[in-house]
Amino acid sequence: MLSAVHRLTTADGFRRTVRQGRRAGSSTLVVHLWVDPDAAPAPAQVGFTVGKAVGNAVTRNRVKRRLRHLTREHLAALEELPGRAALVVRALPAAAEASYDSLGADLARTLGRVNPS
Repeated sequence: MLSAVHRLTTADGFRRTVRQGRRAGSSTLVVHLWVDPDAAPAPAQVGFTVGKAVGNAVTRNRVKRRLRHLTREHLAALEELPGRAALVVRALPAAAEASYDSLGADLARTLGRVNPS
């Protein structure tokens, strides 16, 4: 579980991250990373989007739990970015059938591509 300080919860936060952030995708997910280097250092925030195309509620919640757990492993790298960072992870329909390891590999690869440093 992500702590409350690391959760991206506002619609404005999601909108800003998706529209202004860097984007990278894979077959199972798309990540959007927005970094504001001029802002005061703050904990990185992470939000998830899992649409109905992924599956029923049980499947969507399973995918979201997996992504939440996998993202926790990358929080330290996000915290090292200068200023303030926000990450939105959007699951694609293929995420429903993907294994935990393949989701982790896709997340690591896409985060590596959007990381500005």
